[in-house]
Amino acid sequence: MRYQCRLIALLLLLGPLLASAQQKDTSLPKKLDSLAKNPDSAGGKQKNQVAPSFYNENTRFTPRIYVILTLDDMKQQWTSPFRATKKNWLQIGAFTGLTVGAIFLLDKPVNKYTVEQIRTNKSAVSASLYVTNFGGWYETYTLAALGTYGWIFKKDKEKTTTLLATQAYITGAAIETVFKFLTSRQRPSYYDAVTGQNSHAFHGPFYHIMKSDSYSYQSFPSGHTTVAFAAATVFAMEYKNIWYVPIIAYSAATSIGISRIVQNAHWISDVLVGAGLGFITGRQVVNNYHRYSKLQLDKAKKKGSLSFTLDYLNGTMTPGIIYTFR
Repeated sequence: MRYQCRLIALLLLLGPLLASAQQKDTSLPKKLDSLAKNPDSAGGKQKNQVAPSFYNENTRFTPRIYVILTLDDMKQQWTSPFRATKKNWLQIGAFTGLTVGAIFLLDKPVNKYTVEQIRTNKSAVSASLYVTNFGGWYETYTLAALGTYGWIFKKDKEKTTTLLATQAYITGAAIETVFKFLTSRQRPSYYDAVTGQNSHAFHGPFYHIMKSDSYSYQSFPSGHTTVAFAAATVFAMEYKNIWYVPIIAYSAATSIGISRIVQNAHWISDVLVGAGLGFITGRQVVNNYHRYSKLQLDKAKKKGSLSFTLDYLNGTMTPGIIYTFR
């Protein structure tokens, strides 16, 4: 299933909410972006509170907040280079070097081995197709099941995690779609009719739009891998206190990435970059929600609380009111 089609459908459905969100609240994105520049007052990592008690009526998603956060997620993703530290640039440089190495040293050999397996190992190809499908609609079913569980049993954390995963899915799909348009990389499954060879060339911005078989030039990065790692990172971060959840989440995402190579739909460098983009996207979505959560919880603390008491004094029951300032 094409992620571009799903992304367009989601944006059309969110259109009315988008308009109202922009009209009603302009200060929240500014506050979130300000916190993103300095995620922790101590200068260290942002510390997200993931205990179920932190997911309540104060931090609950509304349709308007969902749209505001999704838009802000996308904005923060594209503007992140302007906030990058020296350490971030070193990490980006190392990952870029790894990607370039994969393109020149691994893409062709791995693809050659994959084609041989496709010809001789039909069971592996069938299994990879199942895993690939899990990265499509099957993943949607998983999110729907978790969300349904949260709504039926009134589990705010499960409901929130499901919505965060969909935000990561949307944001990741949008980013990888832009990269596909800018790179127009040829898929390994596409063979030149004249030479009989496949190429891992990048043809540049919007090249594939001019081709009748445009799908054959949308290889970089892997969309399945991007959204799989984006959702996996959400689960890994939201359930980091349960040791096996990150293992299961990232193992499933890795399997989806490998399946795209076995299906001969992507080069290994496409999957590597997709995994990196998905990981960054998932982290940003989760961190942005927890910035929103912190703002909401701080606001709730300032409101104070009002309680009523009934005291017994000198044989008389005396009612009272207590207001607690927070």
